[in-house]
Amino acid sequence: MSEENKKFSESTSEGAEESVPGLGDLNPLEAEIVSLRQQLQAKDLEAKNNYERLLRQAAEVENFKKRSTREREDAIRFANESLVKDLLPVVDNLERAVAHASGGGNGKPLVEGVEMVLRGLLDVLVKHGVSPISAQGQPFDPTKHEAMSQVESDEHEPNSVVEELHRGYMLRDRLLRAALVSVAKPSKTREKKNPDSKVENGQSDD
Repeated sequence: MSEENKKFSESTSEGAEESVPGLGDLNPLEAEIVSLRQQLQAKDLEAKNNYERLLRQAAEVENFKKRSTREREDAIRFANESLVKDLLPVVDNLERAVAHASGGGNGKPLVEGVEMVLRGLLDVLVKHGVSPISAQGQPFDPTKHEAMSQVESDEHEPNSVVEELHRGYMLRDRLLRAALVSVAKPSKTREKKNPDSKVENGQSDD
């Protein structure tokens, strides 16, 4: 029994004894029954208080679970909020470029406007951990490049990237999209001069 409940029990017992007239005139058995009844009432009150405290704690735990679930769902739903917000100025600039181009004149302002939008978009991507993959002129890397074709070339090293068909990107240290590339292979003339040379990537032109 807690100190508080103990004091309450003692005060209840004392009060009960004072409120019962002639308690001292009762025989020992009756006095013990009255005392036990008072102790039982004190225990009932203590149990009730403990049960109410348990209910409050259970309600607090349930509310915490609901709040955590709601916060987690919101975090998932709005995970891209920062990225989207940073993209809105890019959309604004693109709309201005289109509006300016629809006014007529030569196409130079439109090209300049699109270039400006592209630079802004790339800056946003870099800000959010997206970086372009270097491919042109690099040795073919199957972890970052996807070969679409092989091109005979005497000007490029065998198995190097001759052309980048579309750029690849990394999201920090994870591959977001592989670069589609054309890969150099020795020309037939060069193969005749070096019959032992082999191209690492065995794909052929379709």
